[in-house]
Amino acid sequence: MSNGFLALQRQGTWSLVPPPTNAPILGCKWTFKTKLLPNGQIDIYKARLVAQGFNQTLGVNYTETFSPVAKMPTFRILLTIALHRQWSILQLDIANAFLHAISTIMSSCDNL
Repeated sequence: MSNGFLALQRQGTWSLVPPPTNAPILGCKWTFKTKLLPNGQIDIYKARLVAQGFNQTLGVNYTETFSPVAKMPTFRILLTIALHRQWSILQLDIANAFLHAISTIMSSCDNL
């Protein structure tokens, strides 16, 4: 939990502000997951702080429900082009990547 919380602070994904007087405050909770290796051994314990979205009301707490994600056909096309052009493919996992954390993502990629 402390690693996740410190990562959120380092990324600058939020700032503490006074609560609004005309809107409800949403709660949050921690969710936990144990990630396993292919052989069944424990790899890592993951913790994530999530908003209690079930208390949200359209137009009060949010106005959009869009989340940008890549679809499998996009990956297939990219891999096909890379194979055709004999490009090398690298896989990486950027921990705690956020949409507006450009400087952090770029510095993570510089370390490859």
